[in-house]
Amino acid sequence: MNNKVLLLLMLPWLVESSVYAQDSTIYKSHDYSQDKYLIPSIAVSTLLFGSVTYFAYFRNMEPVRFHFYNDFKGFLQVDKFIHSYGSYMATSIWYNGLTLAGIKKEKALVLGGIMGVVPLTPKEVFDGFSNGNGFSWGDFLANAVGPAFFVGQELLFDEQIIKYKSCFSRSCYAEEANGYLGKTLLQSYFKDYNGHSYWLSINVSKIFPKANLPDWISVAAGYSANGMFGLYENIDSYHGVKIPETQRYRQFLISFDVDWSKINVKSKFIKVIFYGFNFIKMPFPALEINSKGNFRGYWIYF
Repeated sequence: MNNKVLLLLMLPWLVESSVYAQDSTIYKSHDYSQDKYLIPSIAVSTLLFGSVTYFAYFRNMEPVRFHFYNDFKGFLQVDKFIHSYGSYMATSIWYNGLTLAGIKKEKALVLGGIMGVVPLTPKEVFDGFSNGNGFSWGDFLANAVGPAFFVGQELLFDEQIIKYKSCFSRSCYAEEANGYLGKTLLQSYFKDYNGHSYWLSINVSKIFPKANLPDWISVAAGYSANGMFGLYENIDSYHGVKIPETQRYRQFLISFDVDWSKINVKSKFIKVIFYGFNFIKMPFPALEINSKGNFRGYWIYF
């Protein structure tokens, strides 16, 4: 994925940031909740997202008859966490942007949930017409899980009690893969599933309300996987270079984290920065138990 596509993926956050940075009183003169142009605007943005996806991924591919493809077990489900996390983040960004623009909570939740799923759907449709892939119900459902998780918490608790986070670092396997897992950090982010981990982070004060601890301290449970040089099975070589034999295994993690929403700051710019940080699991010591039956600790896990 090139930098232009990456910029497009970041566009909703940039839009939300610019809205957040404005004084909310400027919206009081207009009832955005009744704005008849809102739905068409969402439709246009979805069309734009789908068009860029087509030109970025599928322009040079020979189309085939529409078909389905079951890849649920691929990459030990890390891929599905990527989909649900991305749609959760998109829903949060759109929801916060809409509410800051004066739209009522209930409508913002509906529209935010739609924007968490709909813009990601064109890629699944294009996959259905591409050779070697196919429309993945697993990906589509994972895209819906993120918005459902966000919207459900807002309806039940009026806030995000459990925050969905991720972290990434280029794995040791990338150096041994001759470019199969990416040659640069950006390439590896999209190819090296070993480097991803996904976390559910909850503020400690929600678990132990009487504990005398700072409000920003959280505890997080995470999932990751390692040893993967392929979707289902590891490849033997790539571009003539032998790939080392490794065992694919799952990792279940527990660690501490930071709830940036509990740190009070006056600067609107810093608030936007902290809002973005709350999608990222901060480096902390961690404990791991994995599917090989091993237990290990990390001084710092990221």
